[in-house]
Amino acid sequence: MIESRLLLILTMLFVITMLTMLGNKLKISYPIFLVIAGLIISMVPGTPEIKINPEIVFLIFLPPVLFSAAMQMPWIDFWKLRRRIALLGFGLVFFTSTIIAFLSQALIPGFTLALGFVLGGIISPPDAVAATSVLKGLKVPRGVVNLLEGESLVNDASSLIVYRFALLAVISGQFNAWDATQSFFIVAGMGALIGLAIAAVIYLIHRFFPTTTAIDTAFTLISPYVMYLVAEHFQCSGVLSVVAGGLFLSYHSHRMFTYQSRINTTSVWSTLTFLLNGFIFILIGLQMPFIVSNFTKNTVKEALVYGLIISLAVIVIRIVWVYTSNYIRLRIKRKWGPSVVVPSNKETFLVAWCGMRGVVSLAAALAIPFYLKEGVEFPYRYLILFITFVVIIVTLVLQGLTISPLIRLLKIKDGSEDKLQEENQQLKLELATRALEYIDRNYKKELEHSEPFLLTRNRYSHMIDAAKRKLGMAAELPATEDPMPKFRQLLLELIDLKRKELTNYRINRRFSETLIKEKEWELDLEEARLRSRKK
Repeated sequence: MIESRLLLILTMLFVITMLTMLGNKLKISYPIFLVIAGLIISMVPGTPEIKINPEIVFLIFLPPVLFSAAMQMPWIDFWKLRRRIALLGFGLVFFTSTIIAFLSQALIPGFTLALGFVLGGIISPPDAVAATSVLKGLKVPRGVVNLLEGESLVNDASSLIVYRFALLAVISGQFNAWDATQSFFIVAGMGALIGLAIAAVIYLIHRFFPTTTAIDTAFTLISPYVMYLVAEHFQCSGVLSVVAGGLFLSYHSHRMFTYQSRINTTSVWSTLTFLLNGFIFILIGLQMPFIVSNFTKNTVKEALVYGLIISLAVIVIRIVWVYTSNYIRLRIKRKWGPSVVVPSNKETFLVAWCGMRGVVSLAAALAIPFYLKEGVEFPYRYLILFITFVVIIVTLVLQGLTISPLIRLLKIKDGSEDKLQEENQQLKLELATRALEYIDRNYKKELEHSEPFLLTRNRYSHMIDAAKRKLGMAAELPATEDPMPKFRQLLLELIDLKRKELTNYRINRRFSETLIKEKEWELDLEEARLRSRKK
């Protein structure tokens, strides 16, 4: 039994990898391609029926996916967008859940308002993986990507809390709006605090205890599960716990990890999240026949009509909310001045259209209990599941496949690209200037008698001239490397100097954190190259 299940899992992972390669060849985002492939595979005669335990999705898949997204999200960018993220992550989730609750009650005979909120809580959060994978490789404003990623970190938690209270109302038959509101803030706030507390402990361990690359990587793999399980044990939001802890560790990663640990953990997490997300998206397609076979009260045709109407509703609701909030920000800007940032109409449309549903909606739908109490089935369980799957598939395929042509049609460009290029040149200029000052101050003797030291100094001098020329304020000499220990020591010391400067820039927020992280990654690779030659 164990061998057959293991073989099935390994086969699925192989199929996921091959399908992703094919999707890349066809230039189709892998979440969309895997969902469609899963549907097609499920219709092949003899395909084994795969039933997924919702607890596995919540416990095994959700924490690492959320943690990885939080670790990649620059904290400063998240904080800058906090108001817009809150409007989408909390406001839009509650608005969507409420509209869907009343719509489904009016649309589906016998459907109660509590069941409507269960459905609304399930389908209200868009999926970050789907949006970012679709936008990957497209020249879209970085602020839009940051907003979508930040939204997904928050809306997963808020939607699951709405879902949890609605589920309780269905099971108990009672609902108190005031108590639910109070409980929401307690559950959300305590979840975030638990995540921050655990992250602080992990930070101290990394900072003050001797660790290795393997131990550092192991800690990052264990951390999201600890954060999630501890928060859930105290009946708080495990999702917000993981998100808060991940953002904390992301901000302090430059102090916690060595260059080797950063390179290793980045590679491990990239592979892990790819396999986990791929597994979930192909399961979305594979689950459809199982759900259809369990219908009792509705025909597939009726359920499909309900699903399509509700899919259209969630798309329209998001568009209305995003444009309305943008209009309000525009009015505020006219009153309070330029400090209020208002995105362009094209950026607004892109944010409004990127509402693909995915992993969290699947997990929440599958987690609906089979029975209210002994002998009493949960009403409309499989209809809710079917509608959820229709919403996921429609939003993924319709919106996901049309984003790229719409960007080309509307000629949406990254308006901040020129600013980022200028900022990049300014950062190069300042780092090269600090490096040149350090060489002149500490290696005067070597500069007089050693050509490699002089060539290195000249390289930084030419880098300064090139940066100044590009900034509008002279070509660069090829880098010369020498195996001499002292020369290699100089290069390593310069790397350390640059890291300290980047830390200062992070503290005073002179440059964007995204750019700083890119430079830190370049320094990690450079240090790895130098130290590998030393061995």
